[in-house]
Amino acid sequence: MVIEKVHRYIASQRLLHPGDRVAIAVSGGADSVALLRALLELRNELGVVLSIAHFNHRIRGAEADTDEQFTKDLAEQFGLEFHSGSADVPQYAQEHKLSLETAARDLRYEWFVSLVQQGKVVKIATAHNLDDQAETVLMRVVRGAGTRGLAGIAPSQQEKCLIRPLLSVTRKEIESYLADLHQSWREDSSNRDLAHARNRIRHELLPLLERNYNPNIRQTLADVAEVARAEEDYWNMEVKALFSCLVREGQPSRSGRSNQTASPVLAVDVAALQTLPLAARRRLLRAMGEWFGAAFEFQHLHQLLTLSNSKVIRASVELPCDLIASRSLRELRFSREHAAIPSAYSYLLRVPGEVQVLELGTLVKAQVVRPESERSGYNPALLLDRTRLAPELTVRNWRAGDKFFPAHTKSPKKVKELLQTSRLGREISAAERTSWPVVESAGEIVWMRGFPAPAGFVITEGQAVLIEEINLNSGME
Repeated sequence: MVIEKVHRYIASQRLLHPGDRVAIAVSGGADSVALLRALLELRNELGVVLSIAHFNHRIRGAEADTDEQFTKDLAEQFGLEFHSGSADVPQYAQEHKLSLETAARDLRYEWFVSLVQQGKVVKIATAHNLDDQAETVLMRVVRGAGTRGLAGIAPSQQEKCLIRPLLSVTRKEIESYLADLHQSWREDSSNRDLAHARNRIRHELLPLLERNYNPNIRQTLADVAEVARAEEDYWNMEVKALFSCLVREGQPSRSGRSNQTASPVLAVDVAALQTLPLAARRRLLRAMGEWFGAAFEFQHLHQLLTLSNSKVIRASVELPCDLIASRSLRELRFSREHAAIPSAYSYLLRVPGEVQVLELGTLVKAQVVRPESERSGYNPALLLDRTRLAPELTVRNWRAGDKFFPAHTKSPKKVKELLQTSRLGREISAAERTSWPVVESAGEIVWMRGFPAPAGFVITEGQAVLIEEINLNSGME
C-alpha cells in the first residue's frame, strides 16, 4: 500500500526523473527510514541513484550520536554512500536569537543545499508525511495565515532542490509498513516534549479534533493544503502579470522618468490599484514588499490599503525590513528612504478665493456663504464669522508654539498636543505631522485641518466663511 502511494505521488508531482542522484535525508526516525526503504524498492523502476544524508544537530548529546551511527549502519547495510554533517544548533540559536527548532531547520537545509552545490547530488528527499502536512496547516490556522500559509508543505521546492515523496502517506501507514518489513527505527525523545508548539498540536490538539469533531481531520487538513496550493499557483501567475503591468521600478523624477541610479523604489498608480478586486490588491502589495525582502502580515496590508485610499497626500507608514510606504498625489511608493519632511510653506488666501498648496497636493478654498438659508446645508461647526476675519488669510504649516482654540473646549490648546494620536483617532507620520495645515487671520489661527471652528470665530449671524481642503486628483508630481 505505501509503495503504491509513494510511486503514484512521485509520478503525479513529477518529483523524480531517470538518472537523478538523490540523497535521502535520514534522521533515524520512522518517517525517514520508511522513505529510505520505499525508495530502495522503487529505485530500479525510477532509475535513480540513492545515497543517505544525515545531519547531527548536537542537541541531544549521546542520543544524537547514536542516531548518526544508526543511519550510517543503514547506509552500509544497503550499500549506499553516506553524507554526514553537523553543527552546534544551540549555540547558533542563541547567537541569532532563534528557537532551537528554527535554528535546526535553517542549518540542516543550508547543509542540504551545500551537497547540491558541491555536485554530490541533484535532489534531497525529505520524509514529511500527511500527518506533518495536517499539523502544519493546523498550526498556521491557529497562528493566523492566508492561503499561502494554508498551502502547507509543498511537494517540492525547486530553489532548494527538495522533494517530499511521502506527503500522501499517514504516520500510521508508515509504522505499519516498517513493522511488515521488520525494520527498526530510532525514537527522538524531543518529539514528546510539549514545550514545542508542534508537539502540542500533534499529541493534544489533533487527537482532540479527531476524537470529538472529525475522525478524518488529518486528511481534511491535507486536502485544504492541496486546494490552497492550487489557488496559490494561480494567484502567483496573476500577480506576476499585474506586477509587470502596474508596478514601476526606479526612483521617480519630476519628468516622470525613472532614475535607476538612486535608491530602489517601487511605485504603483493608486487609481489603477483601486480598480483591482480586494484580493488582487492585497497580493500585489505583498509582492511589492517581497521584492524588497519584506514579509507583510495582515495588519501591514490593512495599513497599506488604508494609505492608498487616504485623501491625505504625503502620508506614509513604516513597514518591516526598514521599508517605508508613502502616498504621493498619484502613487503609492515603497522604498527604504524615509519620507522627506516637507519644507515650511506659506500661501496667501483671499476671501473668497482659493490657493493650491504644492507641498500637500491640495487646494485650500475660502467660500463665502451669505444668507442664513444658504448656510442650512453646511455643518455650522465649520463656519467662520466673516466680520471677524481679515480680508486676506494665510495658509501655512503649523509651527512650534502655535495654539488653537476649538469650539466647545475649555481653553486654547497647543497644536502639537492636538496632533497626538489620542486626539486625531489615528497615527500620522512625521512628514504628515510636520506639514499639517492651518489658516491664520491677523496672526491668529482660525482653521486647522480636522477640527471645528475656533470659539471666538463661530458664526452667529450674517455672512459666513467655509474653509475647505480639497485633494487634487490630477496634475504633475
